[in-house]
Order: sequence, then C-alpha cells, then structure tokens
Amino acid sequence: MKITGPIVLPAAAVLATNPLLPRQSNVTDYNSAPPNLTTLGNASLFETWRPRAHFLPAYGSIGDPCMHYTDPSTGLFHVGYLHEGASGATTSDLVTYTDLNPNSEPFIRAGGINDHVAVFDGSVIEKGINGTPTLLYTSVNYLPIQWTIRYTKGSETQSLAVATDGGRNFTKLEHGPVIPSPPFAYNVTGFRDPYVFQNPNFDQMLESSNGTWYTIISGGIHGEGPSLFLYRQYEQDPYFENWEFLGQWWSEEANSTWTEAGWAGRWGFNFEVGNLFALDSNGYNAEGEVFVTLGAEWSYKPIVPQVSDNREMLWAAGSHKFVDGNLQFVPSMAGRLDAGRSAYAAAGKHLPASSQAGQSSGAPDRFISYLWLTGDFYGTLDFPTTQQNWSGSLLLPRELSVGYINVVDNALAWEKGSWRVDSQNDNGILTLATLRQQIAREPLAAFQQNATNSTTQSGGSISSSRTFDRSPRSKHYMMTASISFTTRTNDDLKAGFSILSGPNENTNIYYQFSNESLIIDRSNSSAVSATTSGINTDNESGKFRLFDVPTANGTSIETLNLTIVVDGGVVEVHANDRFAVSTWVWSWYEDSTDVGFFVEGGEVEFGEVKIWEGLVDAWPGRNSTS
Repeated sequence: MKITGPIVLPAAAVLATNPLLPRQSNVTDYNSAPPNLTTLGNASLFETWRPRAHFLPAYGSIGDPCMHYTDPSTGLFHVGYLHEGASGATTSDLVTYTDLNPNSEPFIRAGGINDHVAVFDGSVIEKGINGTPTLLYTSVNYLPIQWTIRYTKGSETQSLAVATDGGRNFTKLEHGPVIPSPPFAYNVTGFRDPYVFQNPNFDQMLESSNGTWYTIISGGIHGEGPSLFLYRQYEQDPYFENWEFLGQWWSEEANSTWTEAGWAGRWGFNFEVGNLFALDSNGYNAEGEVFVTLGAEWSYKPIVPQVSDNREMLWAAGSHKFVDGNLQFVPSMAGRLDAGRSAYAAAGKHLPASSQAGQSSGAPDRFISYLWLTGDFYGTLDFPTTQQNWSGSLLLPRELSVGYINVVDNALAWEKGSWRVDSQNDNGILTLATLRQQIAREPLAAFQQNATNSTTQSGGSISSSRTFDRSPRSKHYMMTASISFTTRTNDDLKAGFSILSGPNENTNIYYQFSNESLIIDRSNSSAVSATTSGINTDNESGKFRLFDVPTANGTSIETLNLTIVVDGGVVEVHANDRFAVSTWVWSWYEDSTDVGFFVEGGEVEFGEVKIWEGLVDAWPGRNSTS
C-alpha cells in the first residue's frame, strides 16, 4: 500500500520504494539517548532493526506475499512478493533464500497493455501453458481503488504471464485480460488477487472434468458486504484464456463478524488476498476440509472516503451448500491468522513432499503460508524510511493443518469461537478442531542447530518479575517456554516474559485471564518514540483461550506453550500451535537485551526456558551493504 496525498491504495498495491540510497557517515551511538531519527543520513539505520532470518528485499519496501509456487522442473519453492512490481526468491529448505534477480529486481512490472498503473497479487498454475508456470494476476489501469469510494469500471482485470528463465521473468501474453471485468451488474468494492486451485470435491459438486482449475477473486459489493467470487477454467482450456463465473462463493453482511466475543475479527467491507485450500491433520490434502485465509478491510472511524484504518488477517473453515444453483461456502469456525495489527496479506501454496524442501526434511505435502508485517502500518505512519532504506518484512513461513485438542465438556468448549466441537465422548471429554499453525519445521530446526549460543533457564513457582540468570547478548534469538496456571478466576494475574529489556526500555509479553488475551506490551519498548514520529508503540493483543483439559488426576487448565522469535525489530509470539501475534519492537539501546520472567498479581509455575541465539542468515548470497 502507498499513500500519496489523500489517496490510500489497497493492500495489494505496490509499496513505494526508495532508490538504493548511498550511506552517509553518521556515527550512531546506541548507548546514548536517540536523536530525532529524521536528522540522520540516508540508510544510516539500515542495520538497526533489520531482521536476519526473515524474508525481505535487499532494499526498499516489501508488500504482499504472492505468486508462490514449486517449480516442477527443479523442485525449488518460489516465494513472491510485491516490490516495484513483483519480485521473488527461491528456496530449497524454507530457511535460506536466493534472489531470482540481482538486487531484488522484479520478475514482472507494470506498464503492459493491461496494467498501465500497477501489478497486484496473483497466483501461479505450476504446469500451465505448454507445461510452464503460468501466472494469473490482477492488472491495474486506474487508481485509487478503495472500498469507501465508487469503483472505477475497468480499473482491475485479471491477466496472464508465463515464466521464462526459470522464473526470473514472467512474460505477459499479448492479448487482453482473460477476466476483463467484475461480474455483470455487480457494484463491486474491489475485484483483485486471483487465487488458483484444483480440488476433486469441487469437480464432483460442480460436475467439472477431473483436474479443472478454479480461481477465487477477492472483493465485495457496495451496500452488501465482502465477497469471494468463484470462476472455473472453461472446458479445461489449455491456454487458460476463458473463465466461467460461478457466482459468489462466499459473502458476508457488511462489517459483521463471526462472533462479537472477539475470537475472530470483523469481516469488514471488502475481502482481499483470499486463498482457498484443503487440509487434514498432516497438512495439505486436496480432499480434506476446506479452509480460507483472507484479509478484511474496515474502519474504526465513521466511513470517510479513501480512509481504511484497519485490516485483519483471518481464516475460516467450513462446508458447502447450493443456493439457487450456486455453490456457497458456510463457515463452521473462524479466527485470526495473526493478531498483530500490522500482520496482513497472507499468501500460501501447496508445497509437495517431492519438492526439494520436502525431500530434505521428510515432510509430507504441506500448505505453507507467509504473512506481510508492514513496517509503517500500511503507509499511515511517518516512519523514518529514508534513514532505514527498507520497510516491512515477511514473517516466518507457517505450516497449516487441522489441529485437534481433547478438552473437558463445559461451557468454555461450546462457545462459538476459533474452534468447533468435532466429537463428543461419553466420559465428559470433547475433541475440538481448529486451525493448527506452526513455524515451518525447517527454520525451527535450523535456529537450534545453528545457534551461536544456547542457554537454559530453570523455572519454578514465581510470583514476581525478575531477570534471567543469563540473557542473550544480541537481538536475534528464539526461545521456548511454558506457563501453568492453577486458577482462571484471578483477574489481576498477568504472567509471561520480558524481552528486549534494559535500564531504559522493556517489552512485556504476557497472558491474562481477565480478557483471555495474549498481549505484547510495547508502551515502554522504544526510547525512539519520544524523539521521532512514526514509531508506533501501541500494545498488541489477541483473544486466546486456555481450555480445561483432562489429566490423570482429574482436570487442569491447559498449559500455555510459547515460542518467541526475536529478530532485530521483528517479534513473533506463537502459542499452543494455534495462535500467533507478531509486531515490531523498535528498541534503541544496545543494552536492551535482557530477558526475564514477568509476573503480576499472583503466582504461576514456569517450565524450563530455552534460548537459541544467532538464528540463521536467510540471505547468504547477498552483500550486507546492498
């Protein structure tokens, strides 16, 4: 997203990037109070908060992840993202990456007959035209596009491009868009981000030929609400030039929500970046349960033209029914893919076991998803981007699957939330289903195996905050920990960890039962926020329930299991393989590296804490000064 004057582009738009600026010779003192960062030289803050193990361009801003695919000829996984068009990199292990083009140059740019203004998100048919990876993407001819204003006819169409040079370039086909407009007579709020997929159950329900390709296109309808529009490859056209509209596969009432209790965000007014796929308990399964990830646009404020100040990254799972002859999706559970307010625009793809990554790790077929963590809150913050010379990052890749948990049969389990009751047993035990999301196994293993330093902190019953016996020496590490609670009725209790802490700054990550939330308290996380505008230190939080679970001696409260990754300014918090909240922490002082127990209002039992420092250089082929 880019802001120019009053214009707010959609999240699928290309972020404004800086040129590769020369570095100036400021000497930055991280042992003294920070200056106003806008007074510093170009690129002088390039390394200050830059992550080491995450995915981001060599310079400039990153936008939506998109256009991922496994190259059938090499087995390499291609990760795409918006950057001066669309750029990409390959990976054989989901840990280290190689740029497709030098200096993160794009493999496709705007400026063709169908995309005078911009290239938005798309997705790739691995064996498309003539067996070559073929991209279906949104070609843009007019801006602004925003759900709060009237839609300009012809602004968004869907076009094709074919991979050449191993994906280093995608050549646009020399004809008009293959989907030239939104469905006739629909007053849409948006019409973008096509996501292609195959599904044998869709073939059966829709009486399609086996192996038919489908695409959903994200958007909405003015006065009605957000929608996903479904299209089908017409009669298995081998050139993918003809697509048949099959209706609104999913729509929701404007600004409604799955549940007002807060377990899932609002559906908003416009859907973006919808992905449709099927999962089982092992990972990707074309005949498994249907899941969707999608971005929802809405606003905290009364609707103001060209202003959309909130976006959420959501997921849903469900079943199908036919309404007036059209196949429609009916959610059975929904939640947030990431509770961080800057985490958005997730894009994923089936990663087969036969891929290089799958063969190396022995993993089954998986669905791997990346999220964008925007660095300037969708362009609404006046962040010192020139001094940093980059903005935003993709979060670590996540494996998605269906997760199950056995819980006590009580009211907590039956509430409508980011889970559903899968089965009910006679012994007072329920099995709940939800979306399991875990950091991909390869980076998790690499962070441990390649640690430059590892430490273990013993736990125990703790009732007051204190610093660990030994803290990391840097701001690049992963830690795992567990917390056990004996009561859920103490509204004053907060328990978790402090990170990136020192005499002048601290960040607290904790759980509290008063609102069943995991919180990242950033109120004192950055000394820079006192000197420089655009450094957001609002707290991040998300609803997360710890259920009552059966034990050998009766029942107990589910243990909170945390994996926390700190990588420069990026902080990811993952809980119990079904919840995540990610954000930026702009700590300034060199000595803000302490880690400790954080407890207020009671006593809890901490398990052993393990820290692996160093992480991995995700870009070993890059010049660090590029």
